[in-house]
Amino acid sequence: MDHQERIAALLHEAAATHHVVYRISDGEDPDWASWYADWLLHLSELPDLLETRPVRSHLVRDLVELDRSHRAQAPDTAWEPCYAAGLMDRYRS
Repeated sequence: MDHQERIAALLHEAAATHHVVYRISDGEDPDWASWYADWLLHLSELPDLLETRPVRSHLVRDLVELDRSHRAQAPDTAWEPCYAAGLMDRYRS
């Protein structure tokens, strides 16, 4: 599995974990990107895979931008690979 596939898998794991944590609201969380950023930076291998530790606020912003872009361009495709590619583009040199 390459880095992009591993990041997509981490994003999938984050989504599953988020849904469990927010089960009482059926996963509804208007501040989801902040939760994801914290989880990805502190409880996953994302910084190792990106070979850098993004600033939390930058990661939150990037997740929101990737979400908007994905919803506008390819809402019927899996989001995790799209976000993984976007994060790789933004953070890997």
